[in-house]
Amino acid sequence: MKELIAAWKRVDRNKLAAALSLIPGLGHLYKHHYLAGFGILTIGNVLIGFVSALMVFGTLGLSMILVPAAWIAGIAYSAYMASDEHGHHPWLHVWNYHWSGFFHRTGNT
Repeated sequence: MKELIAAWKRVDRNKLAAALSLIPGLGHLYKHHYLAGFGILTIGNVLIGFVSALMVFGTLGLSMILVPAAWIAGIAYSAYMASDEHGHHPWLHVWNYHWSGFFHRTGNT
């Protein structure tokens, strides 16, 4: 188990975010960009599907391949280049709190 934890700490988070972006939005969520991630997952993907479907007859079906491929590549690049906000949200990492300091300051025991 220790080897698995040690290997996980050496993972390049940028490459993993780009790989997770095969489902556009997951890479942004992985890097803790929640608004962008949920926006891409919901509105962005639906909009790209709609645009691809509208263009299908004019492009002889190529839009169903090329437009989503370009969308996924762009989102993967965006997730790769996004700043990593991991650890910047203390409310998501409650196991790191030192509750003894909280109780000591408030006088509760």
